[in-house]
Amino acid sequence: MIAALGEPDARAAITFVGTDRIDVLRFRDESDVIRYATLGMSDHPMTSPTAAVADPLRGPRAELVLTVRAGGRGPDLAILDEVLRPLAVLAASPQVEGVVVAPGASLELGGPLWPGASFSSVLVAEPGGLVENLELPEPMEPVRFLPMLPMTANEAAWKRVHGAGALQDRWLRHGTDLRDPVRSGVPLAD
Repeated sequence: MIAALGEPDARAAITFVGTDRIDVLRFRDESDVIRYATLGMSDHPMTSPTAAVADPLRGPRAELVLTVRAGGRGPDLAILDEVLRPLAVLAASPQVEGVVVAPGASLELGGPLWPGASFSSVLVAEPGGLVENLELPEPMEPVRFLPMLPMTANEAAWKRVHGAGALQDRWLRHGTDLRDPVRSGVPLAD
């Protein structure tokens, strides 16, 4: 992750009762792009809640990456940094709720991603674009770095009906800047 994103300029650690520590790292570049990445979610493989026994070695492993653009008309860095706790909550969900986080899934937050954000959920995107998978010794699966794409409540509802691919196509067709922390929802009517 550091090879792809550079050195983090901030780090927060959050522990929930009954879970291991989750760190959220902040990476900044010269173009005002900020990336928040979890660290610790991949310590254990994700297991389906219907599995009779959790395998301590086999199963998907992942970390979450959220990219936003700071500056301009958006919230300042102190407000954006409030995303640390919600990201840690999402990263702890496999341990707490037995959720398997995979591309195409929606993760609901129950509140805004940061104060004043119009986003209350995220779409899990395909890995491999920004940060390559981290290979682990056999029989462990590689760690996948899953991008989180913020969704408005209307986008999340539309995605539940039409699917992740249809929402991503709509974002692409309308030139939606998914890094814009104050963007409005994409038009959902044809």
